[in-house]
Amino acid sequence: MKYSKIYLVDDCAATNLYHQVMLRRFGIEKRVRTFTDPEQALDHLRFQTNADEKVLVLLDIQMPEMDGFEFLEFMELEELSTDIDVVMVTSSSEDSDRRLAEQFPHFVLDFINKPIQAEEVSNIIGHSIATPMAF
Repeated sequence: MKYSKIYLVDDCAATNLYHQVMLRRFGIEKRVRTFTDPEQALDHLRFQTNADEKVLVLLDIQMPEMDGFEFLEFMELEELSTDIDVVMVTSSSEDSDRRLAEQFPHFVLDFINKPIQAEEVSNIIGHSIATPMAF
């Protein structure tokens, strides 16, 4: 597993919960931190990330207090570690969002649609599903 922490940053608690349950299937739930406030997520990245830790941020684009691109701007301005990979997560299909994401190549790893799917996560984290989804 290449990430020691996975941050879910989405203003919708239900979306974070869905993604958290999906990540549980990989047996990595202890690595997951959820944030509905992007400022809190930034604080954790600023002060709690060891420079040697590889961190994945699944970042919503459309949030009321601070959108995903403003979040990336703060990461860049504050020169946060380049060991932080960001996957932009959105329900938008706007090409303009993809072009904006391309302005942050040292952070943005990928751009995926909500809700995230297990196969996409498996490709990103380099880890296969540990437990099948029970219905």
